[in-house]
Amino acid sequence: DLGKGTEVILERGSLPRAMRASMAVPGLFAPYPIDGRTLVDGGLVSNLPVQEARDMGADVIIAVNIATPLQDPANLQSPTAVAQQMVGILIQQNVKAQKALLGKSDVLIEPELSGMSFTDFARGKDGVNAGWNAAQKQSTRLTELSLPPVEWQAYLAARQAGPILARDTRVDAIEIKTTGRIPAAYVRSRLSVKEGDVYDADKINQQLSQLATNGDFNALTQEIVEKDGRHVLLIDAEEKSWGPQYLLFGLGISNTFDGRGSVNLQIGHRYPWMNQSGLEWRNDLLLGNKRASLHSELRQPVFGASGLYVSPYVDISRRYVDAYLDGSDAKASPVTQYRIDSSIAGVDLGMPLARLGDLRLGVSYQHIKYTPTYNLALGSIGSLFDATQSSQPVARARLTIDQLDDPLFPRKGYYIYSEINRGFGQVDNRYSDAQLRTLWAFSSDRNTFNVALEAASNLSSNNAGPGFFLGGFQRLSAYAPDQFYGSSLLYSRLTYLRDLTDYSLLGLRNPVLGSSLEAGNVWQTRNAFGDGPYKKSLSLFLGGNSPVGPVYFGAAVGQQAIWNLYLQLGRVF
Repeated sequence: DLGKGTEVILERGSLPRAMRASMAVPGLFAPYPIDGRTLVDGGLVSNLPVQEARDMGADVIIAVNIATPLQDPANLQSPTAVAQQMVGILIQQNVKAQKALLGKSDVLIEPELSGMSFTDFARGKDGVNAGWNAAQKQSTRLTELSLPPVEWQAYLAARQAGPILARDTRVDAIEIKTTGRIPAAYVRSRLSVKEGDVYDADKINQQLSQLATNGDFNALTQEIVEKDGRHVLLIDAEEKSWGPQYLLFGLGISNTFDGRGSVNLQIGHRYPWMNQSGLEWRNDLLLGNKRASLHSELRQPVFGASGLYVSPYVDISRRYVDAYLDGSDAKASPVTQYRIDSSIAGVDLGMPLARLGDLRLGVSYQHIKYTPTYNLALGSIGSLFDATQSSQPVARARLTIDQLDDPLFPRKGYYIYSEINRGFGQVDNRYSDAQLRTLWAFSSDRNTFNVALEAASNLSSNNAGPGFFLGGFQRLSAYAPDQFYGSSLLYSRLTYLRDLTDYSLLGLRNPVLGSSLEAGNVWQTRNAFGDGPYKKSLSLFLGGNSPVGPVYFGAAVGQQAIWNLYLQLGRVF
């Protein structure tokens, strides 16, 4: 009990709720309320409950102590590590007291877990082996306690004959309890079970798990109970205790140590369930020395709170891009810098594609202006670098499919992004273009391969349109950011990642050692699309998750001995 500091024994009621409360490790999982009490993991007061087992009538106790050993103070290099050590000290004290209650007839098994934390999920096999080895040391005593085969089978049969729910039990009624703004009808719409259906716990749990991924709920549980001779399915949808508006902060840093670095502050705002029909407001703000943007959109479901939706939006951005004389492989310096101002207002009709991704069709009005930040006069004929602008309505189709297991360092799955734009402006600036980006991830043990492919092209004959950039970290890493510009683009990347979770590197979580082989180019005309040669880059980097996001530090080399050192903080695809 987090309010009183006393032990709580859960011996009746909902098993899922009891398990949820018992796994509420302080600092990792939120406390869980049951019967008016706020509960956390009982390990703080009784991590090895010998006395509880004795009170239940056990004559012989087999106690397994898997408390994480205390770490060397020299290894406590972060506030999280210190907090875990403090919890460990509390656990060690109550474990010591409980071990003292064991008698000569009891069995104590203590696996050797030095160097292993309860958060080392990737080392699960090591934990299994440690437990096996510790149990083998007590095999003689454990064998003495085992039943003969015939008696063991009789015990299993008696246990299975106990009061269990019949396989053909039907749901007579469904009751859904919500704790906030989300209507029960929304939860009901995400479940396929109906009154009169056979109760299928696995199917219901799977659908509740899918519902939980939308981020609106703190917990979703289900159980079937008997009321007045009827089987009632109870669904408890507990909304998050915080909100209803949510903020997400991010920091992006890109530095190639040659004066062309950038810093970005990212702020995301989400306001779901503004009304009972599921209206949601999303805002993304980016502030940086090379780029600033604001994207704001509403998302109104058309039929219920899921499925087809309408999304009006505005997008305002300013971006500074270095311009180079040509696309040569030589170590280049920019000849000027362009400021690109963009203002877009539009509306999309969107449709979620089950659990795969999202499809959007829409129209917008776009105004884009290109202005050189410094220029050279050329007598009476004007300036060396032109300033241009265009305004026109645009129709767009966009498909996003995201099946990656991790947005930062994916180890399996795939990602597909495709977009087609068709402008309806004046003849000289009317444009059409298309782009496709894919990423595929494969893993075997601690080795991961990522394959990225990208293609983009202007489909109009006048080469109008915003164009495409190539260059920078994981976009031909040996070259400067956005060094190459054209009306069409081809790019490919093969990345190898080696999991280094056994090592503690600069405070990084899940560190990886990686290498990338890249090839690509841009072209100025549609007819030249795909012609060689291609620019190439080879990079070696160290990466991992830090408290402020993914971090990469590495070096890259390209053709003609072009090279780059880079530090990247933030996502790269």
